[in-house]
Amino acid sequence: MKIERRVLATNMEVRAAGDKPQIVGHAAVFNRDSDLIGGMFIERIAPGAFAESLAKPDDVRALINHDPNLLLARNISGTLALKEDDQGLHVTIDPPNTTYANDLLESAKRGDISQMSFGFQTIEDSWTRGENGAPDVRTLRKVRLFDVSPVTFPAYPDTDVAVRSHEAFLKQAPAEANDLELRRRRNELEAAAC
Repeated sequence: MKIERRVLATNMEVRAAGDKPQIVGHAAVFNRDSDLIGGMFIERIAPGAFAESLAKPDDVRALINHDPNLLLARNISGTLALKEDDQGLHVTIDPPNTTYANDLLESAKRGDISQMSFGFQTIEDSWTRGENGAPDVRTLRKVRLFDVSPVTFPAYPDTDVAVRSHEAFLKQAPAEANDLELRRRRNELEAAAC
């Protein structure tokens, strides 16, 4: 099983819950285009993509920069609250009183760390062919959620699962096999796989 991670330009902030700080924000936003992934396609998250994972609930952790050594909270312990709202995947983290969590809170208060990310496994997605040179679009319809993370850099550090999924989508379109752009993309994918 391969875990994918996505970082979106979402706002994260520190709020006070009584005398204890919380980290609040959206780890994912619905119906917003990602940056170009692997130079080949963009991605969107459909409303409801997290619903099944949240209903089970999956054992989800809040980490700093997806590092399992920097655990901030966990939904099954009650220190991480996750819900889908109209905007996306809303996150409330009750961080521990540890040096690394306090360092994160200070960096977030200053605005140095202001974005969040999520780690997931795709359960169901769909693809739409881009027209007139536009990139193809992958829509995440159902995912299994593993972690949410305040992050330092907005990046796509792990896209190989998505690239393999895109390659399978391209092979399903034999009617368009004569398209020069499609052939170019297939050649790039095959060369990258070697």
